[in-house]
Amino acid sequence: MSNPLFNLSGKVAIVTGSARGLGAAMVQGLATQGAQVIVCDRNLELAQHTAANIQASGATAAATFVDITVQQSCQDLMQFAVAQFGKVDILVNNAGIDIIKPALDLAETEWDAILDVDLKGQFLCAQAAAQQMIRQKTPGSIINISSIASTVGIRNLVAYSAAKGGINQLTRVLALEWAEHQIRVNAIAPGYFENIMQGASEEHDNLEKQKQILTFTPLKRRGKPEELVGAVVFLASDASSYVTGAILPVDGGYTAV
Repeated sequence: MSNPLFNLSGKVAIVTGSARGLGAAMVQGLATQGAQVIVCDRNLELAQHTAANIQASGATAAATFVDITVQQSCQDLMQFAVAQFGKVDILVNNAGIDIIKPALDLAETEWDAILDVDLKGQFLCAQAAAQQMIRQKTPGSIINISSIASTVGIRNLVAYSAAKGGINQLTRVLALEWAEHQIRVNAIAPGYFENIMQGASEEHDNLEKQKQILTFTPLKRRGKPEELVGAVVFLASDASSYVTGAILPVDGGYTAV
């Protein structure tokens, strides 16, 4: 028998950037635990495909477009969720981009693009979700996706690392401010996973990069997408009802070294 603490039946969950990759694994995991899920992405066609796969498994899902760098788009996302399922209980702030380049070569436009999505976008979406949760007068859980790059130095990731370090502090401050509304705010800091974000495959196919990952990850492998699901379900569910302001590493021990 499944543990009722992890049961998300009756909950409505949004996962940004969930058309593919780790986001798709997370939204599917939440649906498996009974949540009604919103798949949202800038690639609407792919988001609709992911939602259709979830529906085919017997779970409940809907898909929509979102650009988290635009405040109105984040608010439209919340309105879509309410129109579909009546409320918002859970937000997973997963959408993100990366540009892997030495700091000396990074263009101002590239810096701005990464900070716009990976930091400002997460704030705008969290803000819109919290506003909706407060209107509902119901508890909520917001889960920001950070990274091991928020706490350890990794070459060629200066803007991404700055954004993810900001996510950790964003998480702590929002947890303090929104606790009075019973909105919990936590973050997950993944390490190296098999399904990486678009634009990073060439770097990660490099043999030296593979060697670095195996050397510094005590479990000596990359994580599988499904290994991120447990942490998301935990922070979304009543199992973590007394947890807020936490940054949870899911990294095979990388940051323990």
